[in-house]
Amino acid sequence: MKPYQKVPINDCGEALLPIPLERFAVVAPHPYAALGAPYGDRSPYFLRESVLTQLAQAQTALQAKQPGWLLQIFDAYRPIPVQQFMVDYTFEQLAKEAGLDPKSMPEQARAHIHAQVIQFWAVPSPNPNTPPPHSTGAAIDLTLCDANGSAVEMGSPIDELSPRSYPNHFANSAEPQTQKAHHNRSLLAEVMVGAGFCQHSNEWWHFSLYDQMWALQQGEGAIARYGSI
Repeated sequence: MKPYQKVPINDCGEALLPIPLERFAVVAPHPYAALGAPYGDRSPYFLRESVLTQLAQAQTALQAKQPGWLLQIFDAYRPIPVQQFMVDYTFEQLAKEAGLDPKSMPEQARAHIHAQVIQFWAVPSPNPNTPPPHSTGAAIDLTLCDANGSAVEMGSPIDELSPRSYPNHFANSAEPQTQKAHHNRSLLAEVMVGAGFCQHSNEWWHFSLYDQMWALQQGEGAIARYGSI
């Protein structure tokens, strides 16, 4: 169990609403749907109502600092079956990269790879007390696009399982390119946190609002407003 999963939830019952994609940039095709993730008739481009409101505020703040720039949405709502699919897919990819058969690998190797996976991916728990953040409609993965519509340099791709994904990994770098990446990460964090979101400690791209992770960062006594939906 991760620390944030111990935070109590009192779901406010707020609606899950479609993201107005015309206001943002969007990674297309959707990366997980393209892999075959089982969304069924549900869309990844949904968030809770208040999260949508604050996302629009972050977009406004970004354009005040960088006219023409857009938040680029990578992923948002993720049903638990999709979370399970992506955890399994990531595990299999890491196993294959290590030259191992995911179906018949030594238990020690399996445990090692599983630990790598859950450092970045939330466990697809059906327990209403420990939902994956994306399954609450409160979390979003995103990056930035410049005024030409090009994704800006962030130093590592979304979903990379390495220390390069930590938000401040390049903070002390002397290399111009990674300094630029750190500046862009800092800008993304500034506009998102300024709109009330919290940032995942291991992922520069992941932000959430009013879920367990957010509540943990607010301090003792805070309660999550969103559970699994």
